[in-house]
Amino acid sequence: MASRKHKFKHSGPTSLTAANWNNTQHRRSIAACLVQGVYVLEEDRQHHLKGHRALAPPWWNSFNFELLPQLLIDDSDSSIFGAIYKFESPLNTSCKYVVAFRGTLIKWRTVKQDIKLDLHYVFSQYKLQNSSRVAKALKAVKKLVDDAGAANVWIAGHSLGSLIALLVGRNMVKMGFLVEAYLFNPPFSSLSIPLERIIKNKILKFGARIIGDIIRAGLSLGLLGHQASQVDNPFIKLSGWTPHLFVNPKDLICSQYIPYFEQRKTMVIIGGSTIGKMGTQISVTSIITSLSLATEPYHLLPTAYLVTNLDKTQKTKKSHRLAQWWSDSFIGEPELQNL
Repeated sequence: MASRKHKFKHSGPTSLTAANWNNTQHRRSIAACLVQGVYVLEEDRQHHLKGHRALAPPWWNSFNFELLPQLLIDDSDSSIFGAIYKFESPLNTSCKYVVAFRGTLIKWRTVKQDIKLDLHYVFSQYKLQNSSRVAKALKAVKKLVDDAGAANVWIAGHSLGSLIALLVGRNMVKMGFLVEAYLFNPPFSSLSIPLERIIKNKILKFGARIIGDIIRAGLSLGLLGHQASQVDNPFIKLSGWTPHLFVNPKDLICSQYIPYFEQRKTMVIIGGSTIGKMGTQISVTSIITSLSLATEPYHLLPTAYLVTNLDKTQKTKKSHRLAQWWSDSFIGEPELQNL
């Protein structure tokens, strides 16, 4: 039996009855609900819930979206990992289509393939970048952009799904298209996570971060050479794209985005902006796992709207859950982060 959390009337933002598309809180809540719709679609499939018994439709119908029939299906386990929604309303908004991607689903029919892709992210990012999920997702988004224009297409994802959305968004930038992106709990691959947790002294932590920047800057010079400061650097090209990143300080999977952007500000203040910029373009983890820079460390971004969950009462075990981002009690505002 499907759990209570999949029923919109029990866990969805039922107080959001009239969406204001100029309200960032509303856009965040709706994007999160559309991602939840993908999770519930797959749950419905596994529990054979169809028609009036299906639990997924309220997650998009409540906001005047229609589910298009072209579901994104994984080749390995036939699971639904993505969905395309069309906004059905006379309102003149920039959101005409949303392509949403779910994250890891711990169910016996999906867990094997989902965990496999999670491990690819940790140990072999090249394999994830070249997976069939990313290929199908990119193809679907590219077709919508060609048909409706980039300004009318959004992408959204949670956890593993946010990685897929991030890869799609980066590839669209390379093609010259900027699509609005909503990335919930996006994983940040970093060897510094244990260090951040162990070192409590702010001065020591500050020093460790500076040393880390210097090391990465040296690697950047040695491996990227002159491209590190040239306009053809793919990292610099991304600066025109500003995805929305939704992170929780208690979530080990995504929390490193907070010090990642904070450190860049600090380096500017102390006069080390050049080292800071170079250090943020390269991931020591990606070098160790791929032994080359053929694979871009795609969790690193020059620009983003960073939204941090400031609810200090939230329990750590709930810090990675998607539901926090449509909660009526959510506390947090987007903050522009750039080079």
